[in-house]
Amino acid sequence: MPNTIIIGSGSYIPSKVIGKEHFMDSVFFTDEGDRINKPNEEIFQKFVDITEIEERRYLEDNEFNSDLGYHAAKEAIYDAKIDQEELDYIIYASNFGEVDQNGMTNFMPSMSARVKNKLGIKNRKCINYDMIFGCPGWVEAMILADTLIKAKKAKLILVVGSETLSRVTDPFDRNKMIFADGAGAVVVKATDEENVGIIADSTICDNGVELNYLENSPSLNQDVEQKTLYIRMSGRKIYEYALKNVPIAIKETIDQAGLTIDDIDKILIHQANAKMDYAMISRLHKLYGKTDYSHDIAPMTIQQFGNSSVATIPTMFDLIIKGEMKGQKFKEKGNIVFASVGAGMNINAIVYRFP
Repeated sequence: MPNTIIIGSGSYIPSKVIGKEHFMDSVFFTDEGDRINKPNEEIFQKFVDITEIEERRYLEDNEFNSDLGYHAAKEAIYDAKIDQEELDYIIYASNFGEVDQNGMTNFMPSMSARVKNKLGIKNRKCINYDMIFGCPGWVEAMILADTLIKAKKAKLILVVGSETLSRVTDPFDRNKMIFADGAGAVVVKATDEENVGIIADSTICDNGVELNYLENSPSLNQDVEQKTLYIRMSGRKIYEYALKNVPIAIKETIDQAGLTIDDIDKILIHQANAKMDYAMISRLHKLYGKTDYSHDIAPMTIQQFGNSSVATIPTMFDLIIKGEMKGQKFKEKGNIVFASVGAGMNINAIVYRFP
């Protein structure tokens, strides 16, 4: 049975840096629809204390999701040194598709088809596939790519995660300060080398009472015309759900790989908010009876880039492997974990071993 290895990566971080000054004139409402009568400086500082997000990146007015995905994909293909016409699949993870400046979403044609077109790929046998799976979409796309390769349905796959959340946030919701735009991509390839690449994975889908922890809802400001739906999240419920379930899911995946936490060099966890990520990594170590650990095991980009959903993990992977994250590097032939949680609620994890 073939294994799945990453042979190239790319990312696209929009150039527009959004700091606190962008939100100083905002009017915020509570989830109950009441105006918040606190200084925006105070609101922002409390937000930073919890999330550590001081900046985030937004796409330009003339850019779209597929543009971000195209740039990341093109870089990954170049890095992989492949002929793009040999790609068997393009799997594109996104949750809102092609969003215009009015917040209208569009999935027809699909995002994977759009990026295939922008790349200029002529191969009619290169299959385009969209993955809509919440923030864990890119990780689940990697799991699907591995399944296709192990089933010998494909040998070479482009996996993209791209999102433009700045266009689907309610201007009256404090949580809009969490979200950002960006894209990351990798090229994966089948190899006959044993015990390398994706050596374990797991996915959990809790779609009962958890279904609407993240959803699309009208504006919190009930006085405006309600023509658009925006991303809405129940922050406390998501935090409690993630802290209870994600560390267990990661441990089960590490166990499945026949490893322990001591064998893991890096954990690339979805950049949701810093407080939640710290808590999940700490809880994971406690499952192994450890209270002390090096925080270098879980790199973070959220402080500068915000939460770009499906793009956070592949972007971080690309930055680290290319030496562009200070103090971070992957160990030769080491083991790393990809893990995410998000809308659904869905959780997934991968243990990846460098060849």
